[in-house]
Amino acid sequence: MVSSVARPRLVLWTDAEKLECVDILPEAPNVITFSFRSPSGALFSFDPGQFLTLELPLPEGSIHRTFTISSSPSRPTSLTITAKAQPDSIGTRWMFENLRPGMRLKAIGPAGLFSIVHHPADKYLFISAGSGITPMMSMTTFLYDSGLNADIVFVNCARRPSDIVFRQSLEHMTTRVTGIDLKWVVEETDPYRPWTGYRGTFNQLMLGLMAQDYLEREVFCCGPEPFMQAVRGALSGLGYDMDRYHQESFQAEPHEAEAVPEDIEPQDHKTAEIRFSVSDVVAKCNETATILDTARAAGVPIPSGCSMGICGTCKVRKLDGQVHMVHNGGITDEDIADGFILACCSKPLARVTIEL
Repeated sequence: MVSSVARPRLVLWTDAEKLECVDILPEAPNVITFSFRSPSGALFSFDPGQFLTLELPLPEGSIHRTFTISSSPSRPTSLTITAKAQPDSIGTRWMFENLRPGMRLKAIGPAGLFSIVHHPADKYLFISAGSGITPMMSMTTFLYDSGLNADIVFVNCARRPSDIVFRQSLEHMTTRVTGIDLKWVVEETDPYRPWTGYRGTFNQLMLGLMAQDYLEREVFCCGPEPFMQAVRGALSGLGYDMDRYHQESFQAEPHEAEAVPEDIEPQDHKTAEIRFSVSDVVAKCNETATILDTARAAGVPIPSGCSMGICGTCKVRKLDGQVHMVHNGGITDEDIADGFILACCSKPLARVTIEL
């Protein structure tokens, strides 16, 4: 007997609905892809390269962790994130040990501006290291599914060949189209396995060999900050137009997003007062303390992810008063106009009321 397959609902998923884990796939050492579906059958819509923030129910209390979506919106019936567990990981280790098919998690998003949707081009150069390959996988799959045979030079750096994530999937794509040119770089080889690709650390010489027309390409880069710094240095040193360079990083340069008079700055010796209207809690703090830290100290829970003003998880509405907010793109101008702030990077000036 052949089981029937339900037709997907032609409605879009929102983060008001939890995600249900449906599959777990080991990708590389300490790297796992988790697949999710919408319990209602809704479809997923997002920009390739965006991220989600998951609420993880640890025994000591829920925590929030941000992960790039590794699947493509061109395949909207499911959504995947690919996570790498570091030795000091808490949230990711919990996922590896506890998250199983059938479990449901609260998610916030999608969010983020690191996407080819915002920077269309005829030619792309994707450069990544380690788990920084995840947004590149999403964008490459999106272009592959479009049928346009996009021109992509795809560079990924890993410690050894066995650490390369998505290697088989990407190599399969290259057997179907001519526009994807894969370049693997490893620091060392695996024992008893031949390696004919690049070996060492990414540098200007490799860049010239991999993509001789790099000056004509839109560059997207993701990986650890020292790696991205090296990529920026290599490109700028070769005269690349850095306006066409884009990176995904949790160490982005902050920028002030709310108009605050120049002579008003948070002062450590000044006391501020924050009123949380829904919780009916009033907390006092120094003006240099963030609203997120003050809320936690007062027992008022605020979800948070990156704590750097990037992911937008800690967005709350300010009802009254003024804050000094410096963020890294985790909130839009429209949100700010509607009275929202990011609690992780907002500091109260005198008295502030928060809808929480």
